[in-house]
Amino acid sequence: MGFWWSSPHKTIHYLIKLSISALLVGLAFRLIHNRSSAVSGSLFLENTISADSQENTDHLPTKEVGIGSEEKCNLFHGVWVANKAGPFYTNGSCNIITEDQNCMKNGRPDSDYLYWKWKPRGCELARLDPGRFLDLMRNKTWAFVGDSISRNQFQSLLCILSKVEEAVLVHHDENYKFQRWFLPLHNLTFSLIWSPFLAQAAVSKDNNGVSTSGVHELHLDSLDKSWTEQYNSFDYMILSSGKWFLNRAVYYTNNTVLGCHHCLNKNFTELGFDFAYRRVIRAVLDYILTSSHKGMIFYRTSTPDHFEGGQWFEGGTCSREAPVQEGQFELSEVNKILRDIELEEFGKIIDKAYENGVDLRLFDVNPMSLLRPDGHPGPYRFYQPFAKDGKAKVISDCLHWCLPGPIDSWNDVLMEMIING
Repeated sequence: MGFWWSSPHKTIHYLIKLSISALLVGLAFRLIHNRSSAVSGSLFLENTISADSQENTDHLPTKEVGIGSEEKCNLFHGVWVANKAGPFYTNGSCNIITEDQNCMKNGRPDSDYLYWKWKPRGCELARLDPGRFLDLMRNKTWAFVGDSISRNQFQSLLCILSKVEEAVLVHHDENYKFQRWFLPLHNLTFSLIWSPFLAQAAVSKDNNGVSTSGVHELHLDSLDKSWTEQYNSFDYMILSSGKWFLNRAVYYTNNTVLGCHHCLNKNFTELGFDFAYRRVIRAVLDYILTSSHKGMIFYRTSTPDHFEGGQWFEGGTCSREAPVQEGQFELSEVNKILRDIELEEFGKIIDKAYENGVDLRLFDVNPMSLLRPDGHPGPYRFYQPFAKDGKAKVISDCLHWCLPGPIDSWNDVLMEMIING
């Protein structure tokens, strides 16, 4: 009180100083804001229209799908909105798409699923500009570690980048479970590491989840060396797991049987997939916390499937042709369990990660993916499945994603997290 009222002259002098300070702060904020906008805007294209997708867009839907409010930005909760531009690439312009994700080539008759983009709640999400991204990632190394969904996202990203520079496969093992791709113009390296459990395992299924013997052997106390031995060499890393834990397995600790899931041996203790998943996720997160890694690490949450009327090999299908509204498609019980474990375990350690200087992020694509039951190959995992018989019974793939397709938006979100935290 005494300061404000001690003298009229002092009061006037103070007010003048206060006004000048406020003006300077305002100018500084404007400069910082403009610079920030220029940096983030330089890495993305907001309204890029692919030359491959300008035709036949009159049929596009015009309504937003989902529930959204402009409260604050949440990158993983929002709506799917119509996007006349379509994808950056086509199934014919990217040569690394595997046959089982090449829905258009395999005969999928509808194309509306290609013309949506993700709009997060409370903010706009720009589309990834491949040229700017490649410039930013010059001399960097990336790794995608996980199962076939991880490979799905990896291929999507490389397809987007191929509009500027195509990646070259420079190394692979006998079964292509480990691959290294190189973009020489930018000295940028991507590694794809097959590790569906993230832990040491004797896997009894092939890369697409087809059973070869029936039972996995999973060591809950030992992480998979295929990624841990290279861990510190990557600048950016995306780890993920999930669905493989639903399969029949025997669990080991200290090379001794601890129990199992879907036990065949009555002498083994039924522990359940949730027990194993929690143990492994906790081990992975603890490993990250105690490492000296200085790069950026993402843990991607498990993704929902959209089987209706049954599961794999049980007549389940996914024939929808458009996104759904929030609440119209619920997670299955097992998917809820996987997701709850991920969120709980991540929540326990995120503060400690920050304290330890570990740049760990939760890449939570589950909510946005749940709204896209239209984005899966379905029967078009196989080439022309109805060419000979329009009523043929075909096994549907309602887990993986068509390329191009909704999974492309994952990479838009990924880059937004990299640039703006």
